[in-house]
Amino acid sequence: MAYLSPLSSLLIVAVAVVSLPTCSSFQTAQTRTLLSRQQHTPLFSKDEMSNVDEYRNGVTEFLSNFMQRTPQEAGENVDPLGFIDFSAPKVGKMSLEKLAATLDAELYEKEWFVTGNVNPIYFGDDFQFQDPDVKLTGIEDYARGVKKLFSEDSRAQIISCEVNTAIPNTITVTWRLSGGVNIGPGLQIKPYICYTDLTVDENSGLVVFQEDKFDIPGWDILLSALFPFLIGKVTAPPAPEVEPRVVKMPVEEKKLFGIF
Repeated sequence: MAYLSPLSSLLIVAVAVVSLPTCSSFQTAQTRTLLSRQQHTPLFSKDEMSNVDEYRNGVTEFLSNFMQRTPQEAGENVDPLGFIDFSAPKVGKMSLEKLAATLDAELYEKEWFVTGNVNPIYFGDDFQFQDPDVKLTGIEDYARGVKKLFSEDSRAQIISCEVNTAIPNTITVTWRLSGGVNIGPGLQIKPYICYTDLTVDENSGLVVFQEDKFDIPGWDILLSALFPFLIGKVTAPPAPEVEPRVVKMPVEEKKLFGIF
């Protein structure tokens, strides 16, 4: 299991794709260099995120030039996430088990790992996403970056959302990523399995940190995107389809008074 954001590998793929029209020898050398540095490729570029605390990768800054513009950037008075109240009051503290079940229901419906349609009430004001090169603060910046990166046909199909018994105060979400990214003319990716660890603050009961992992290496994602005919031969086959589940929001416990 590789300890790198699944979206980070998509950025590696995108650099290779947008470099194809240039000198082939340069492209080959660039791709080889990127593959050797895949453990250091960030999730979001400086231009995509307004609240990046740390940014050290020039490759991703270059890549941001190839991101498709949002309606707002194109001059349209449209906010794709305008329906979300990012200042909504936070949810009260609940047990880790109940929070896992609640997030399971929310994610199963909204798939915010690719849609950006987050519910901010579960996230602390100091929420952070971090990978080796980028550290950002704020659930709104995360949501807007995800919304900008993934195409409308992308899916984050939730397989499970459970308390991690090996890591304290952690909920682990297992999900299948598929669809495309809004880079250049658009890029389709082979479906693969992702694992997201959500760290929950002991005092507030809110999610304060997110780390992503995935089940195939970055070179597999790269080759599968550039040379689909290698899928299942040289590279791993696509992740199997996710079986539908019946997922319900946990029922609020009602206290009864005067009944013995």
